[in-house]
Parts: sequence; C-alpha cells; structure tokens
Amino acid sequence: MKSTSVHTIEVSEAQNLLSLLPDSSALAWVRGGDGLVGWGEFDRLEVAGADRFERIRLWWRERCAHFTIHDEVKKFGTGPLLFLSGTFDADEVSVAIIPKVLVGQRNGRTWITWFGDENAPELQPGVKPEAPLNLSWVGGAISPTQWEINVGKALAKIHSGEISKVVLARDLVAQSDLPFDSRHIMGKLAENYSSTWIFSVANLVGATPELLVRLNKGLVTSRILAGTIQRTGDDERDLALAASLARSSKDLEEHEYAVDSVAQTLAPFCSSTNVPETPFVLHLSNVMHLATDVTGVLTDSLAPADLFTVVRELHPSAAVCGTPRPAAQRVIKEVEDMSRGRYAGPVGWIDSKGEGEIGIALRCAQINPANAREIRLFAGCGIVQGSDPAKEYAESQAKLLPIREALESA
Repeated sequence: MKSTSVHTIEVSEAQNLLSLLPDSSALAWVRGGDGLVGWGEFDRLEVAGADRFERIRLWWRERCAHFTIHDEVKKFGTGPLLFLSGTFDADEVSVAIIPKVLVGQRNGRTWITWFGDENAPELQPGVKPEAPLNLSWVGGAISPTQWEINVGKALAKIHSGEISKVVLARDLVAQSDLPFDSRHIMGKLAENYSSTWIFSVANLVGATPELLVRLNKGLVTSRILAGTIQRTGDDERDLALAASLARSSKDLEEHEYAVDSVAQTLAPFCSSTNVPETPFVLHLSNVMHLATDVTGVLTDSLAPADLFTVVRELHPSAAVCGTPRPAAQRVIKEVEDMSRGRYAGPVGWIDSKGEGEIGIALRCAQINPANAREIRLFAGCGIVQGSDPAKEYAESQAKLLPIREALESA
C-alpha cells in the first residue's frame, strides 16, 4: 500500500457540526455541540467473530503505518480517525470506517482533517434532511406480552442462583413513506438530549448517555449507568423520585454489579483507579439514572493498553449484559431470542495513537440498509432480584422515547 498524506489544520470559525453532514450515511460523535463528524470513506472493514476488535486494531494499525500525517493542531481528536460500531454478539458483523473528511470541535477550537494533497475542503451546510412521512409502527421481534414472559424466565434464573443480573432487550419497528435520514434524527436528539453523545455510524443512530471508555493521555474514564426511573415532567415530583432512586435497594444492587464489573476489568491495566463509593443521579429529559464515573491511570509500561484492548475486555459490560458475564450471555441467547445487531455494542472513534472515545450504543435505532423506509428501535432493562415485569416494560417504553420523539416530530 502506498503512502497517503493526511492533513489537519485549525479553522477560525465555530461550526454547527451536525449541519455540515452532506448525506444520511455520514458519521457523527457529538455532545453539546462539540465532537466529531465525518463523511466519505477512505476505507471500511466489516468483521465478525470473538476476535473482531483485535482484527480491527491490526487493520487500523496497518492503515496508519501508510499515512504521512501533517497535524498542525495536535489535540485530542485530530489526525486520521476510525469510527467504530461493534456488535453486542460476536457472531454478528461489526463495522469500522475511516472517513475521508473529518471536522472536529472542542473547547472553542475547530479543525478539519482530510486525505490527499489537495487544499482543505470547503465547509458548507448540507441539504436540510426531510422528516419521516406517514410514520407507522409495526411491532417488533418480541411482543409486549412475550417480553414480560422473558423477564419472568430471567427472574427464575436469578432465583435459582444461576445469575445475579441480566439485561434483556426488545425492539420496535417503524415505517415511513420517505427514507429515514439519520441527520434528521440526530438533529432532534441534539435539541432534546444535549448532555448525551449523539452518534451515527453505518445507519445506526442514537443518543447514548453511557460512555464505555475514554482514553486520553493515559487517563481512562468510564461512565456507568444502571438503575432507572422515569421522569414525570413535574420538577418537584422528579426531585422526590430522584431521591427514591438513590435509596432504592433494587436499583443500587443493579448499579453495584455494573460498577464492580467495570472496576475489576480496568484494574489490571491501571496503576491506580478511583471508584466513587456512591453513585450520583443523572437527570435526562425522559429518565433519571444512577451513574458512576470510574477513572484509572494506565500502567506506564513499554506497551500500555490501547483503546481496542480496553474495549475488548470491557464489552459486554454488566450494564448491557449482566453478572456473572458468561452466564448472563447464555441467558440472553436462551431467553431473549432476538438479534441485537449493533445495539448495546461499542460505538465511537479511535485515533492513530489508540486513544479516543467509545460509548455504548443505547437509545438508538438501525435504519434498514436494504430498505431505508424501515427503522428498528431498541431498548433494554437490567433484571435483578425484585424486578417486576410490568414495571420493566414501562421502563423500556421510557427508553424508547428519545428515538420515538425524534421520528414523530416533523
């Protein structure tokens, strides 16, 4: 493979990143106006198997070895990047994409990265995306009744001692007379859920509140969410609900499993870790979560772990799988009986140094690649001792709300 020039320069004006996207297949990872967007494909890899993250890493390293990088900015998120959207289950196909053009923005600085020796591409707003037309809901792979039955089966596994926690998912399919456009969905999500990471990779689009891992200058950060309560819209009532969530033994137990799983996984790679004793309550527009930010400092060695290594070990976390992990994975296959695709998988970006930000693909939907007039929404709930099937269904409905609102708002 011949060498390819990659240039990064700073641009003077701030950008509305999502408005720059030229088409619905463009890439995005944006939070509160900052982040990264990309378009065009320099290269792509689609891969399945238990070694999928290692194979993507080797492929990315081989590509980077043939880049001649001219980076005038040299900040977190500059230079050539890889967008990753991994599957929950190893048997399904994960996607890695290297965009031809990237625009990044962070802390008041904006930059552009592009491949080739031509001048920097001009930044112009894309065509305004169209909203769905004549939206209709056509059910999903698991009916509401069957999902509550599945929760009952999972509770039986918990009562028998086979598992302590398992996360079960369900889906919902919508159709439209016009193709679904990820740019329209992201725009609505950014309006209503600005504190989440808005993402789009290979027709998977969403707004995740959960950061699987960020790696920057040797510091590892993971935001864990587990334990949820729906908001009412009444501020006084919601404050009382937040207090009840913070005291809920069922939700605290679910949260503890998720935090312990991440902390134990990170420990072998770190010289030190910080795990807060108690979670805080994260307030989103539709729900509130128990949340904990776990941090660690990578061990200073000749070959410190990169983001691929940490993702490989963390995924699937207890927040989207369960505890103990191998048993919970077996229960999901046995009880859920549904393809998750890239829902609940790692999603985000990685730079040429192996650093970056990877979230968990939650509050998301998959536009059907064979029929863009169909989209599939996903939601999941953590099942532990004391879970109630009807209440868990109501929680799953609340988690579907962000994408439903984005689709239903013209």
